[in-house]
Amino acid sequence: MERELSQGNRKKAYSTKAAYKCYLDNWILLRWRSYKLSDVKTVAVEEWLGTLSLAAATKAKLRNIMSALFNHAIRYEWLDKNPISLVRQSAKRERIPIVLDVGEISSLLTELQHPYRAMVLLAAATGLRASELLGLKWQDVDLESPEINLNRGVVHQVIGKLKTEASRKPMPLDPELAHSLLEWWRISPFNQQTDWIFASLEMKGQQPYWPENLLRRHISPAAARCSITKTIGWHTFRHSYATQLKANGEDVKVVQESLRHANSRITLDTYIQALTPAKKQAQTKVVNMILPRRIQTAEAGGGK
Repeated sequence: MERELSQGNRKKAYSTKAAYKCYLDNWILLRWRSYKLSDVKTVAVEEWLGTLSLAAATKAKLRNIMSALFNHAIRYEWLDKNPISLVRQSAKRERIPIVLDVGEISSLLTELQHPYRAMVLLAAATGLRASELLGLKWQDVDLESPEINLNRGVVHQVIGKLKTEASRKPMPLDPELAHSLLEWWRISPFNQQTDWIFASLEMKGQQPYWPENLLRRHISPAAARCSITKTIGWHTFRHSYATQLKANGEDVKVVQESLRHANSRITLDTYIQALTPAKKQAQTKVVNMILPRRIQTAEAGGGK
């Protein structure tokens, strides 16, 4: 806690440190706080994980955090081995991620007004993480390219760096996505270059919205109005975007770079480099599929 999870440690993102603290406080310390490091045994930890009513992936995270803790102890020469390295715990997903089909996304968009419509359209057609979406400022949008420059993420209202180098690559911006953002910019009370694109009215523009509040107050009720019974989270839109890219037969490298994965563990790495035109074309296909109807607009351009 003092070395790895302190505010002064810039090597780990705020979101990572917050997650570590959550797992430590809610599970690991509740069970192991009174133990000496040398008294924690492989089999005991494995049996403990087996008693927890948690998803396999969550148990695997607990195992991995405990392993990191013991590696920290080895680094400080308090131990000479890591008992967690032999703990068996599958991380296999037990449930298929929830995704929305193009009809459901289209219906959802018809039930939303700006800024919530712009948020959902941008999330569903780019795969942006919630922290990246809410971390956008108007100065990050380049309508001449057109593209979005991702410079920061916001988690629990803490501004931090993006997860990986891949996450910081400019993202192509389809003309109709640009048009949607321009529509919101024209009516937004906070539309200066340094303002948050999705600035909270309650906080007088000083902070972006809280993602959980957006889901609870606006997006979930809109989903209910159009008879969508699936549980929707912000990552649902990212999974849905990946699913549509795959369904459209996009090259695996295009999918990997469109989702801005750091490596190919999820998207099956190849040595093919995806060119920006290919990523733009892939994104445009998804935009055309999920919009309620094709909106003929003049080419987006000019100043904001």
